Amino acid sequence: MNLNRRTFLKSAAVLSAASLPLGGGGIFAQAAPASTSPRPAGNFKKSIMWGTVKMGGSVLEKCTAIKAAGYEGIEPNSHMDRREVIAAAKSTGLVISSVCCNTHWKKPLSHPDTAVRREGIDGMIVALEDAAAYGTDAVLLVPGVVNAEVSYDDCWTRSVEGIKRLLPVAEKLKVQICIENVWNKFLLSPLEARRYVDQFNSPLVKFYFDVGNILDYGWPEQWIRILGDRIARVHFKEFSKKIAAEQGARKGFKVPFGEGDINWPEVMRALRGSYKNGWIATEQGSNKTPAELNDLHARFEKILNFS
Repeated sequence: MNLNRRTFLKSAAVLSAASLPLGGGGIFAQAAPASTSPRPAGNFKKSIMWGTVKMGGSVLEKCTAIKAAGYEGIEPNSHMDRREVIAAAKSTGLVISSVCCNTHWKKPLSHPDTAVRREGIDGMIVALEDAAAYGTDAVLLVPGVVNAEVSYDDCWTRSVEGIKRLLPVAEKLKVQICIENVWNKFLLSPLEARRYVDQFNSPLVKFYFDVGNILDYGWPEQWIRILGDRIARVHFKEFSKKIAAEQGARKGFKVPFGEGDINWPEVMRALRGSYKNGWIATEQGSNKTPAELNDLHARFEKILNFS
C-alpha cells in the first residue's frame, strides 16, 4: 500500500536528524580522525540509482524520501513516465543526474538477431530522449554481452556499429552515451576500455565507471587513473571477495556499504585527480525504508570525505 507524502516527510526527517550507527568493519572500523569536522567532499554531487530504491509509494513519495535522506539527485530508468519524473524532481528539488537505459540487457546491441539489435537501438534512443527531456547529458549503456552465442569480437563489432548509429541522435540531443563496465564478459581491462571509447573520436561517447563491478577482476583506482577524463559518471557499490568466494560471485555485493574489500580512500584519491563531472550515484542495497536510505547516505558521506 502506498504511503502518503506526509508520512514519508515525517519519518525521513526524523531519521535524518538522528545519529545512525554505521557499525561493521571495513573503513568504518578505522580510528576516527583527530578533527570532528568532516573533510569537504569537494565538487562531488550525490545521486542514487532509481532501481535500488525498493520502498513502496509513488515517484513523488520516493523522491521525497531520497531528498530527505540527503541526496541531491536521482538516476531514473529510461521509459518511465516523463511527466511524473519531472514533476517529482521539481517538487523535491532533486536533479536528474543521468538516465539508465532499461532495454540493454534484454535487447543488447550485440545480439545475433538484427531485429533484436534494432530494438536495442530504439530503446537507447528513448533513453537519450528521456535524458534530454530531464535536462541531463548522460545515459548509461551496457554495450553488449559476450556468451556462448556471441563471441568477443562479434560483441565488439556489433556494439560499435550500434553506437555509431546512435551517435547522430546523441549529437542532436547533446547527450553522452556512457559505456558501463558490468559482468558481461566484455571490456575486461582498462586499456581495452580506453581504446573502445577512443575509437569513436567523439566527446559524446564516454565511460560510466562502476567501482564495485571491477573488484572481481581488477583494482578500481587503476581503472580510474587510466580512463581519466573519459569517465562521465560513476557508480558506487560495495563488494566482498570473501563472501563471493564462499557463497557465489553475485553474493559479494551483499556486504554493507563500506564494509567490503574496496579501498575507498584510494578510490577517492584517484577520483579527485581524474574525475571532473562530479556526479556519483550509489547502486547499493534495496533501500526499502527511509531508515535504510538514511544509513546508506551516511555511509556515502563518509566515503566521499576520504582524501
